[in-house]
Amino acid sequence: MFQVIDMHCDTIPALQWKEKQEHLADADLQINLDKLEKGGSLCQCFSLFTFLKGLKDETPFEHVRKLADLWKSEVERYPDRICQIKTYADLMQVQKEGKIGAVMTVEEGGVYEGSIEKLHTLYDLGVRISTLTWNFPNELGFPNPAQEEGKPYLPDLENGLTPTGIAFVEEMERLGLKGPHVSCLYYLSLYDELTAAELCERCDEDNARGACFHLRNLSDEMIRQLAERGGVTGINFCPSFLREEEPAAKKASTMDMVRHMKYLRNAGGIDIIGLGTDFDGFSGKTDVPDAAHMQHLADVMSHEGFTDEEIEKVFSKNVLRVFRECWK
Repeated sequence: MFQVIDMHCDTIPALQWKEKQEHLADADLQINLDKLEKGGSLCQCFSLFTFLKGLKDETPFEHVRKLADLWKSEVERYPDRICQIKTYADLMQVQKEGKIGAVMTVEEGGVYEGSIEKLHTLYDLGVRISTLTWNFPNELGFPNPAQEEGKPYLPDLENGLTPTGIAFVEEMERLGLKGPHVSCLYYLSLYDELTAAELCERCDEDNARGACFHLRNLSDEMIRQLAERGGVTGINFCPSFLREEEPAAKKASTMDMVRHMKYLRNAGGIDIIGLGTDFDGFSGKTDVPDAAHMQHLADVMSHEGFTDEEIEKVFSKNVLRVFRECWK
């Protein structure tokens, strides 16, 4: 069985949204502890995703603090099965003990409200991976635009990081807090070389734009730059990121995932590919329905000519390399 590091899931907000209280051990979600153990999880990165336009009676920072409290209570409920990870040494210890490592991450830089102090607060709580933007402008920058009727579906090359956003990137680099998500090496090295708008679309779960034209996917130039700087991007299982053909928003196959892996390997090499499933964060279906079935992806990769060494790199070793190099 290949060990799995998944750089992104939305399981914590999914738990919060449930009408009936469920817990991480066996919640009816794509990710729970039973499924993670069955699928071979070494480390799961849990996003504290915040939908800015959905907030009513609380600030973005207040909301993310509530999610962080839920995250910690769920992880600490099962100390014999899962443990919080803040450093590479922590992860090595968890691996030795046969437990699952859990990383707290932020998806939506608006939760910092432009305050470096709030960034430090969340870092102290254990956040080690963070995006700067999601789908809405915030104090740090502007995301790529959503597709609008009558307008071309192209990247926004005029708007990008704000001065505050650039200051955040520099402070995140100093802290060793990766952003956006684990593909940080790409972002932090390139924000002064590529347009800020192109950079703001970076995330931990990006596929290849040449295999499926979606603005959240990587262009060939971004793939090359990522490879030159030793970064990693995770294969996102969301069908609309994997295939353009109808019904793109409904279903995609494991072969679609492998097709993106082959494209990324050809354009940037095997060392840039990881996993960023986006479990519990997208609609539609794939034939890797949840974390328990991750080894099926390894089987298909093997059938399509990937060696065991390459599968190990994609499943965990490439991300381990970045964690080792970056986390302080």
